[in-house]
Amino acid sequence: MKPLFTENQRFNQWWLWLLLVASAATPIIIMYKEYTNGAVSSNNLWALIIIFLVIILFAVLRMKTVVTKENIRLTHFPFVWKTISLSNIETMKVINYGFVGGWGIRLWTSYGTVYNVRGNKGLHIKLKNGKQLVIGTQKPQELEKVVELLNTK
Repeated sequence: MKPLFTENQRFNQWWLWLLLVASAATPIIIMYKEYTNGAVSSNNLWALIIIFLVIILFAVLRMKTVVTKENIRLTHFPFVWKTISLSNIETMKVINYGFVGGWGIRLWTSYGTVYNVRGNKGLHIKLKNGKQLVIGTQKPQELEKVVELLNTK
């Protein structure tokens, strides 16, 4: 089925990458100074490994949203793969959800689970079983047109 809406998002904010690289610099500098003095602490090595694993995680994190006439597919790689059938949706609309404590996957908000990469706009979905969720978007106007099209059917 041909998608009505597709969006790919990544954590590509410049300040986030600056923060991640700067956080890696501290243990590198400390380890270098320890190495030149002849004693390297394993604590700094572990800190560096953890920081590099976090950097790798942010490098591979991505969110993809696909809306068709039958379902909404959300992939928040590498953690979430969801397909929501439109027949299971009670209501859906694009909203400004404000700041929900950060970006990524936010559990137990007043909107249910929020999946986002940045910003404060997203598709709020209320399911017939009472659950709700928000899928963040950087294309709210485009998504709003698709939602209006689907809601009129």
